[in-house]
Amino acid sequence: MGTEVTERTASTGGATPPASQTLSRGIRALEILADAPDGRTTVQVAEELGVHRSIAYRILRTLEEHSLVIRDPGGRFLAGPGLANLARGVAPRLQTAALPELTALAADLRMTAFVAVWDRSHCVTLVAVEPPQGEGAIVQRPGSRHRFDAGAPGIAIQSALTEAEWNQLVPGQPYREESRAAAVTGFAGSHDEVIPGVSSIAAPILVRGQLPAAIAVVYVRSDVPAEEIGQRVARAASAVGALL
Repeated sequence: MGTEVTERTASTGGATPPASQTLSRGIRALEILADAPDGRTTVQVAEELGVHRSIAYRILRTLEEHSLVIRDPGGRFLAGPGLANLARGVAPRLQTAALPELTALAADLRMTAFVAVWDRSHCVTLVAVEPPQGEGAIVQRPGSRHRFDAGAPGIAIQSALTEAEWNQLVPGQPYREESRAAAVTGFAGSHDEVIPGVSSIAAPILVRGQLPAAIAVVYVRSDVPAEEIGQRVARAASAVGALL
């Protein structure tokens, strides 16, 4: 009982947190664990959420009951298999159409290939395929996210919209010069924007009546010229769009 009173006082000044706040914290906890391949302790999750560790533990235990998180033998929490079931329901037609192209891209270019979708101020990886050998490949996990205004996928997605369309959808967020160039070439490139030393090339996937997505590859170095990579990625994006 004493722990419960302390917890409430520390977090909300004595009041029970509203359901919306609890839900928001649970979702944020899932985002934290999705970006942590080695897992997080309760204390680490509490620090990132900005709450008492008892609150973080209760959130994690609830998520664990639904298999959305799991615990390793050392007590660290990791993203659980229940997330895979949820992910299958997100844009299933896009995932199904993209997987063969991603597999071919990863094998041909020996790079990790993935589909990114637009989530407000972020790009979120929907599905990814690593090259068959895997050595030296950049890991791109489904659910991982980065700022929309950094990296080739965001440029590619923005390039599929006119500046007027963009301003109507996201007033106040600038339309990048790189997006204007990508609208002409059919693909976008970036280096050092998301991860130091890492490059990405992306092309928009156009689906009538829906917001654009992007197909992309990510790598540290390659013997293949960037122009050639871009054209290959653009062909894959066109093939996925045609299927949809």
